[in-house]
Amino acid sequence: MSDAELVLRSTRVVTPEGTRAACVAVAGGTITAVLPHDADLPAGARLEDLGDDVLLPGLVDTHVHVNDPGRTEWEGFWTATRAAAAGGITTLVDMPLNSLPPTTTVDNLRVKQDVARDKAHIDVGFWGGALPDNVKDLRPLHDAGVFGFKAFLSPSGVDEFPHLTQDQLAVSLAEIAGFDGLLIVHAEDPHHLAAAPQHGGPKYTDFLASRPRDAEDTAIAALIAQAKRLNARVHVLHLSSSDALPLIAEARAEGVRITVETCPHYLTLTAEEVPDGASEFKCCPPIREAANQDLLWQALADGVIDCVVTDHSPSTADLKTDDFATAWGGISGLQLSLSAVWTEARRRGHGLEDVVRWMSGRTAALAGLGNKGAIEAGRDADFAVLAPEETFTVDPAALQHRNRVTAYAGRTLHGVVKSTWLRGERIVADGEFTAPKGRLLTRP
Repeated sequence: MSDAELVLRSTRVVTPEGTRAACVAVAGGTITAVLPHDADLPAGARLEDLGDDVLLPGLVDTHVHVNDPGRTEWEGFWTATRAAAAGGITTLVDMPLNSLPPTTTVDNLRVKQDVARDKAHIDVGFWGGALPDNVKDLRPLHDAGVFGFKAFLSPSGVDEFPHLTQDQLAVSLAEIAGFDGLLIVHAEDPHHLAAAPQHGGPKYTDFLASRPRDAEDTAIAALIAQAKRLNARVHVLHLSSSDALPLIAEARAEGVRITVETCPHYLTLTAEEVPDGASEFKCCPPIREAANQDLLWQALADGVIDCVVTDHSPSTADLKTDDFATAWGGISGLQLSLSAVWTEARRRGHGLEDVVRWMSGRTAALAGLGNKGAIEAGRDADFAVLAPEETFTVDPAALQHRNRVTAYAGRTLHGVVKSTWLRGERIVADGEFTAPKGRLLTRP
């Protein structure tokens, strides 16, 4: 530990080998050693004694809609990355749509990087987009460093990001498989959506009926077939239908290269509790029933679902009308994701090691970020300091999101993030932020 500049000491450090009392030595922004709690400090090293607060690896959120540039009034890199940092997230990967222009060409990627460069409080990477007319742009985007490509199999909600038909999916996926890239997919079948009852209005039960589980199940089955045929890498975004889990488990057993995520809102909120007209709960696919939620938790425990990400998709408050058919669909959850998931995980008997695996280790692996996602020598010194037994009641006014519309308002959550560290520098503590220190990441 002779080269350490900083030592963080805690009675509870979550490492890949489990939680233990330890000292974590840092030099040059990198973890150099994880040593016993009573290890001697090197000369000149600064000690941060965290007591019994838990030292976690910083979370890696691979599904965030920052909407910057073009719809910056919905969010933006400054506010999104502050909210993320306040919630213990140290790396995010930005989705290619809802910004103008979308990240579907190298030139558009450069525009987004230029906007983000001086505003990022945490590290930021970028997904590219797969559209019907940009197959020629996919390899150049891959070479420019995007982490993979997002596609919709049903309308995205914004005109500038059209969905792929099954034939177009086959063409794009074949191109991406040619360089062993990753396609991440919003999997809802448009024909099942069109056939579902579309009543509109304030009743959540009507909205839920308009986005049936079989729309997800059918789209996922088709995606599996395409991935199997091409030996392609695919990832299912924001899974909400537990009915698709056997399809996914069977495909994986057959060697299909498929991974799956779900989101805090599917794990912590239920259809039965959504008030009519409360479109802060609207997202697509929708929040489903409690029995469905139980099966998602079981799939996480069994490893059928790989990871948990926010799908942070904000909008201005005026777009969250009381008509579920026309209100913007998206949950804002960056700042609250760790606490929300931990609150329900602890109730169900899971530990912080599980939460770290789902929200840091496996998300880092999904993006290929081998220097993130764990507290061990050689990784970036990215940390969240958590008081897991402390509680707080969600006050929208205390959130860093640009628009403080939240489905969690008034809920009491376990787990208070005391501070967040990026490459060995504290970037937020007790609500006080440093100047932006994030870097723009490209695919390793």
